[in-house]
Amino acid sequence: PASSAAKSTMPVNPPARPAGLGRAAPLLEPAPRVVQHPRVNGAISHTQTQPIEDPGNGEAEEYDETREKLQMIRVKFLRLAHRLGQTPHNVVVAQVLYRLGLAEQLRGRNGGRVGAFSFDRASAMAEQLEAAGQEPLDFSCTIMVLGKTGVGKSATINSIFDEVKFGTDAFQMGTKKVQDVVGTVQGIKVRVIDTPGLLPSWSDQRQNEKILHSVKRFIKKTPPDIVLYLDRLDMQNRDFSDMPLLRTITDIFGPSIWFNAIVVLTHAASAPPDGPNGTASSYDMFVTQRSHVVQQAIRQAAGDMRLMNPVSLVENHSACRTNRAGQRVLPNGQVWKPHLLLLSFASKILAEANTLLKLQDTPPGKPFSARSRAPPLPFLLSSLLQSRPQVKLPEEQFGDEDSLDDDLDDSSESEDESEFDELPPFKRLTKAQVAKLTKAQKRAYFDELEYREKLFMKKQLKEEKKRRKMMKKMAAAAKDLPSDNSENVEEESGGAASVPVPMPDLALPASFDSDNPTHRYRYLDSSNQWLVRPVLETHGWDHDVGYEGINAERLFVVKNKIPISFSGQVTKDKKDANVQMEVVSSLKHGEGKATSLGFDMQTVGKDLAYTLRSETRFSNFRKNKAMAGLSVTHLGDSLSAGVKVEDKLIVNKRFRVVMTGGAMTSRSDVAYGGSLEAQLRDADYPLGRSLTTLGLSVMDWHGDLAIGCNIQSQVPIGRSTNMIGRANLNNRGAGQVSIRVNSSEQLQLALIGLIPLLKKLLGYSQQMQLGQ
Repeated sequence: PASSAAKSTMPVNPPARPAGLGRAAPLLEPAPRVVQHPRVNGAISHTQTQPIEDPGNGEAEEYDETREKLQMIRVKFLRLAHRLGQTPHNVVVAQVLYRLGLAEQLRGRNGGRVGAFSFDRASAMAEQLEAAGQEPLDFSCTIMVLGKTGVGKSATINSIFDEVKFGTDAFQMGTKKVQDVVGTVQGIKVRVIDTPGLLPSWSDQRQNEKILHSVKRFIKKTPPDIVLYLDRLDMQNRDFSDMPLLRTITDIFGPSIWFNAIVVLTHAASAPPDGPNGTASSYDMFVTQRSHVVQQAIRQAAGDMRLMNPVSLVENHSACRTNRAGQRVLPNGQVWKPHLLLLSFASKILAEANTLLKLQDTPPGKPFSARSRAPPLPFLLSSLLQSRPQVKLPEEQFGDEDSLDDDLDDSSESEDESEFDELPPFKRLTKAQVAKLTKAQKRAYFDELEYREKLFMKKQLKEEKKRRKMMKKMAAAAKDLPSDNSENVEEESGGAASVPVPMPDLALPASFDSDNPTHRYRYLDSSNQWLVRPVLETHGWDHDVGYEGINAERLFVVKNKIPISFSGQVTKDKKDANVQMEVVSSLKHGEGKATSLGFDMQTVGKDLAYTLRSETRFSNFRKNKAMAGLSVTHLGDSLSAGVKVEDKLIVNKRFRVVMTGGAMTSRSDVAYGGSLEAQLRDADYPLGRSLTTLGLSVMDWHGDLAIGCNIQSQVPIGRSTNMIGRANLNNRGAGQVSIRVNSSEQLQLALIGLIPLLKKLLGYSQQMQLGQ
């Protein structure tokens, strides 16, 4: 009757899903049990067989299709468990089904009720298909076995297939090369890759590397679904003597090899050793302690303390206790073979579900890259949004970056052109003479001195600008001269520069040391085009050498038109090494228009990031400069692309605004960001000391909006004292306010540093009194 009812309804409403799986139910409604083969009552209602019509909602249809595919994965796993003799109440089966339901809830919009009905349908369908035995099980698993020599890798493979696939020998290495074998276990296709035994000592790691490289080449075309790392249960070691071997495996295959690895402890029928007091320890405690030691070593080798690899016990000896079905049973009553296979199959089932629900970015069958880290899009976007100066030819470097400042200052400088020269003579007083002056006379003297110094610096700046303009004109005129004259000019100009000139000393950080080791960082500016300098470690210890790395720079010119700038820096400490390299070139293609192309390489974590970027600048108005850029970054196994737009508005000599916005995308993931920076300078810039900067940044990634605002202001207090205030605040309510005062005369300000010391001493004395 049930079959006839099903046939009668089929022509009216043909199912859009495979037989046995109906459409998914809407939110918070139980999934209908449709088109199922005979069950208890055998009755199927007409309303349950009709698909829910929702043609306008394409997203819902896609979600329903995903749920049906996930349901088929559930059915497949339950069929696997059934063939291995495991019920749905098995711990491993229950955990896998729970994770599948949890992943479905995270991916979709359904509630917890749907998972229960999906399980009922999947369990019933799995029982029905296995009872019928007509539909083949579309599943295969590839297992790779790794481990030390003599732990029983080949013997475990023979036990899995219940036949001798590889020869074993108790006195010599059995497996000499990487080889695989294909067979069926309970009607399930299983492919096992056997590898030569590895050695744990440091001196044998070179041989291990050769073996592991051959394994890596062997699995390149058909990677395994799961890795079994074998060790012996009865080998007690707590000194991490296997760490060299585990680190070698991690270096060859990457840390991701441990994400899909199962720890297999052989010789599991061994009797537990005696405890510290001579009493016999329990078997469960023995297994727990040994498992913890191996798992902890793997965590340290992988560099991830969150790893928790499952542990399976194996006993291959022929004298092992068996049950009525002939299966080997461990001392704790567990039949180890179905448990090991179930763990292996569960790993591939979860990988298929993750790929279906797009919780991972790699397809199944590639476990070593299944957990590859997503590229840090906010970091890459922040690097893209940074403003970079344009590379110029040597003759063009006499001008400022913002040549508009010169035009804005011409009118003001022409008025007080010879104001300093018209001042009357002035005689500086000595300290003894200044000490004899009254308070009003000192104020008048220092005001006059400050006024004259400001006028003198203005005169020097004006002369420097004139010199730059003259050099620029001479460089432009030298291009029009014949080649012979230009060579003579280069020889004359190069003769003076051939004498090495000592460069200014580096500004060292504050130190309590009486010595001033600036001589360690001195270098010469010679005629050599390469500029090589040491990198100073600003936060180093006193009496330390202070060298953190080396920096090299050079400017090349191609065909006297295209400048190419190279800069590289290598820093190294006891743990990490960082590399930064940048090659940039620019080409002008019109008045106020230039395009630059750059290649960057820098260390990001443990990987190298390679970035190719291009930027085009153009001045569309006299006080406005715009720029647009593209970038492509290769980091690890991901490729990221970004775009940015920047606009710079120079209102006047004092006020300017820079606005930047962009986006970075990778693997269908997008991060958006932008920034705004407004700067208010002193009226006497660059001589004045007051400066106020307001910054605003916005970043949107994964729907998480981050907004930050910061302001910094420097206000002069007196002639030699500055007060600098900083404040920042974000949209999460976190912020910081700091005020700093520096002075070269008011040394009593340093006494403020005694306040936290006194507070600490008082608190310590109070603790001592309470302790008594």
